[in-house]
Amino acid sequence: MSSKMKNKVSLIRCETYNPTDVEAAVRQSFDNLGGIEKYINKGDKVLLKLNLLMRKHPDAAATTHSEFARALCNVLREYGATVIIGDSPGGPFNRTMLNSVYKGCGIEAVANETGATLNFNTNLVRRDNPDGLLLKSLTVTDMLNDVDKVISVSKLKTHGMMVYTGAVKNMFGVVPGLIKAEYHINMPEIDNFADALIDICLAAKPILSFMDGIVGMEGAGPSSGTPRKIGAVIASDSACHLDKVASHIIGFKENEVPTVKRSIERGLCCSGFDDIEFWGDKIDDFVIADFKRAKSINVDFINFLPKFMRGFFKRRLKAIPKFDTQKCVGCGDCARLCPAKVLELENRLPILVDKNGCISCFCCQELCPKAAVKIHRPWLMRAISRAK
Repeated sequence: MSSKMKNKVSLIRCETYNPTDVEAAVRQSFDNLGGIEKYINKGDKVLLKLNLLMRKHPDAAATTHSEFARALCNVLREYGATVIIGDSPGGPFNRTMLNSVYKGCGIEAVANETGATLNFNTNLVRRDNPDGLLLKSLTVTDMLNDVDKVISVSKLKTHGMMVYTGAVKNMFGVVPGLIKAEYHINMPEIDNFADALIDICLAAKPILSFMDGIVGMEGAGPSSGTPRKIGAVIASDSACHLDKVASHIIGFKENEVPTVKRSIERGLCCSGFDDIEFWGDKIDDFVIADFKRAKSINVDFINFLPKFMRGFFKRRLKAIPKFDTQKCVGCGDCARLCPAKVLELENRLPILVDKNGCISCFCCQELCPKAAVKIHRPWLMRAISRAK
């Protein structure tokens, strides 16, 4: 990347999901980035790729808020674009699952009221990805072929495996349902998985990235954490630059967020903010020093050890899922959707039958509808984390 090149990042203060305020923030974001006409032609079919992780009420802060989606739909349709809303949530990628998620997240109502179309195209296609580092081709949802432009619409959240989830990781949702599990299995190392996420984002080619940071999620993200008011609408012409800004706002250093770290190392953005042209409100006014993180599971600090020793220590430092039997309702989603297939049900309760086989992806926690999965760290990991 040339040192003279700068990517725009817009930061707008928005305190609540009042429809008027959110729409005003979205309009200002488009203006700050150079105007909607710079990116979209009248008549274009535009995919709003939301974060619809699972069927959750918008106020739970696990998904892109319905009012944020509504504002984007209104602005785009007023301009003359056709809007399609879509995602591939965790679990099976079929019409039944999509119906449930759209309705439960308040997105069905948004489509009905704004004239947007919900995606129900569940076909799969193979897409070449010459710009990818690890993924030179990949299987994606056919909804990408139904549109002219893609806008990533993410949620600002912590993440048990990837530390933070934002604009880049949001595009993992163009990979169909259960196929996501293959990436977890084939790329259990954090940096490799981060590279895969970046490659997927490059393949999807979002022209813009918007982030719902009005209320984010702290703690046990991306689905079982606590809503935390941030008051930010963030937008950029680069998903990598947006993530660098958003993760900074909630107190992460660049090398702590795998997707940001690898984006810098791959030359997709630079360290620091010299490659960013800020518009709107000042970033320092948004920074939250005490934003609660997901429990650390990263053991990259042992990489200085000889290879024959790393496996020994990783097994003893590995964080594993623990199940709250009081909250568990025995739905079986965790066992059914476990990429490594190391969970089984016994008397309708999940059991980790192969600790060594667990790849610490924590899909079980991410997709649990009752927040019954916690991350347990061995005492040595907890001691090291306190000392860091």
